[in-house]
Order: sequence, then structure tokens, then C-alpha cells
Amino acid sequence: MTLAARRLYLVIAILAVLGIAVSSLSLDLHYRKSKTSFCDFGESFNCDLVNRSEYSTVAGVPVALIGVLGYVALLAFATFYRDKAETPGILLVGSSGGLGFALYLTYVENYILFAWCTLCLSSLAVIFAITVLSVLLFWRSIRRVTPEPE
Repeated sequence: MTLAARRLYLVIAILAVLGIAVSSLSLDLHYRKSKTSFCDFGESFNCDLVNRSEYSTVAGVPVALIGVLGYVALLAFATFYRDKAETPGILLVGSSGGLGFALYLTYVENYILFAWCTLCLSSLAVIFAITVLSVLLFWRSIRRVTPEPE
């Protein structure tokens, strides 16, 4: 594995840890009984409204928990399984799926709830960065495997 690939894996792992932290905090806010002032900046920015809306769960599972599990999986592939040939592709598919889900949730915030959650936007930034790095990692892995034309 090249030094550049190791660095990409390291940055992805660090971002995944950050994503776990953000999603865990969001999960904590989801289950709190009392109203919090953590991200209550008026009508436009209100994490409580977003984290406790009907859109904060999928089939009874909190969206924040899905985020934690997704980031844990990305962390595992960026660390323990990084030597496997298929890992760049798995990271790309996983992060792209996470980004798609985050974009859907951002749509819900903007067009349905009319409120933003700073934690959700932070998670969106993290998964976007992981996806960009996964594209670079995948592209490098394909380029290394593909023989040069004669």
C-alpha cells in the first residue's frame, strides 16, 4: 500500500470517528425527555424539532443510530480491513449511500420541517468529505490495477 493510500485511509478513519461523535450526540438528543438549548437558534435552527420529528426514525430505528452504525462500518473498513483489495469499492459504496441518505434528510429539513439541525449539517459535511476521499481512494486503486496501454 502506498503512503498516499495510507494517508487517505487515516483521514477517512478520523472523519468516521468525528461522524460517530456527531451522530452519538444527535442520538442522545433524540432520546432526551426535556427540551435542550444545544442547537436552538430560533425557528430556523432547532435540533430538537428535527431530532424528534416523525422523520427522525426509519422503521422505528432512530436515524442517528443508523448514522452511528454507518460511521462505525466506515471506520472498520478504513482501519481493520484496509489491506483488502475490495475495501476502496466498499468504502465508496458505503459512503455514497450515506451521502444519499444525508441529502434526503437535508431535503426533509429544508422543504418539510423548515428547520435545520447543526448536528445533521455537520454529519452531512463529514459524510461528504468521506465520500470525496473514497472516490480518490477508489480511483487510485483502479489506476494501480489497470495495466498501461501499449
